[in-house]
Amino acid sequence: MSETFDQIFVLLEHWLVALFPPAWQPLVSILVAVAAILGVFGALFAVATVFERKGLARLQNRYGPNRVGIPFTNISLCGFGQPIADGIKALIKEDFVPGAADKVVHFLAPLAMFVPVTLTFAVLPFGRNMTLLDLDAGLLYFFAVGAGTELAVFMAGWSSRNKYSLLGAMRGIAQMISYEVPLILSAVTVVMMVGSLSPVDIVRAQDFTISPQGSQTGLLPHWFVFTPWGLAGFLLFLTAAAAESNRSPFDLPEGESEIVAGYFLEYSGFKFAIFFMAEYFGMFAAGGMAATLFLGGYTAPISWLAWIPTWAWFITKVMGWIFLLIWVRGTVPRLRMDQLMNFAWKFMLPMALINMVNAAVWHFMLPSPAPARWLVSLLLVTGPSPLLGLGLMAGTKIGKRTYRFAD
Repeated sequence: MSETFDQIFVLLEHWLVALFPPAWQPLVSILVAVAAILGVFGALFAVATVFERKGLARLQNRYGPNRVGIPFTNISLCGFGQPIADGIKALIKEDFVPGAADKVVHFLAPLAMFVPVTLTFAVLPFGRNMTLLDLDAGLLYFFAVGAGTELAVFMAGWSSRNKYSLLGAMRGIAQMISYEVPLILSAVTVVMMVGSLSPVDIVRAQDFTISPQGSQTGLLPHWFVFTPWGLAGFLLFLTAAAAESNRSPFDLPEGESEIVAGYFLEYSGFKFAIFFMAEYFGMFAAGGMAATLFLGGYTAPISWLAWIPTWAWFITKVMGWIFLLIWVRGTVPRLRMDQLMNFAWKFMLPMALINMVNAAVWHFMLPSPAPARWLVSLLLVTGPSPLLGLGLMAGTKIGKRTYRFAD
């Protein structure tokens, strides 16, 4: 029964595909899988927007959305119908395009942002036997396709014929390129340990039924995050992915504190909604890859929880990632542009390179006792980080802050 519930979506897809002639079945199988991915993550997008607005309201001691209910239900004042209202508003709102804009590029920019982000879901293992494309170089595909969003940012800023949009696009591209380097290097450590670029192989290497090269103790799950190099890689990946997704405290491309809205300043209506949806889909994709690389993907932490479906574990880990980003947005102030760039090149990049050396040392010390490996690995992580932090803060003058409350 547990195995059937775990494979319920696979069995349902096979049943639907079997209803069509054999010549149509490959195409129908692809369409059903794509529709399922878009439907599930579209629903998660709607739920996440409500949870974010409510969560930020709680963190900041104010009211969140609590009026729009769900039609034909008794849920009237909890605000969970807010995504429906937002969607209707986006559909009927005026689609304004500047007269001097390049109308074709202006129209294509939101699609160029949404399509690459959606394509990255193809290689994510959502559960056992639930990977749309099990590529040997799936990790390379993920980062290569995801990099296409930088082109969309430039298209949106340049086609608007607005100097503020263009400056916002240049700032966004500089940020995305800067943090894409440590993002990829943080994932290289996992590739070094597993010896494969396949996300499915990476998940299998962290399964509790398979000893991942002796890299774990018996008290912890066989997830890479429970090693010094894995924890450092996960934190680097988390930080870089937040910057790639324009999430606080790295949300400078939107320029909310500057009145203008960055590279999508001249967008309104449903085009703006597509940009907004693409940002959340990028967060889901980054969370799914972080879970795959460091949190065991769809695997359970311990054997007696293996009865829970693998797809439920995956969704839980992705939503945990989203709630962590919401928490950070509500508590951490926005960085300045110079602080953001310095942090990427003077701290994130060196730490990512050091962590690659750390993973190599961990691998070649496998015959050594576990305490020795842990000690050396911890020193390689905790030693350089404060030194890099001091170097990053050199020359800065940080004075005492005084907080005054209004009368």
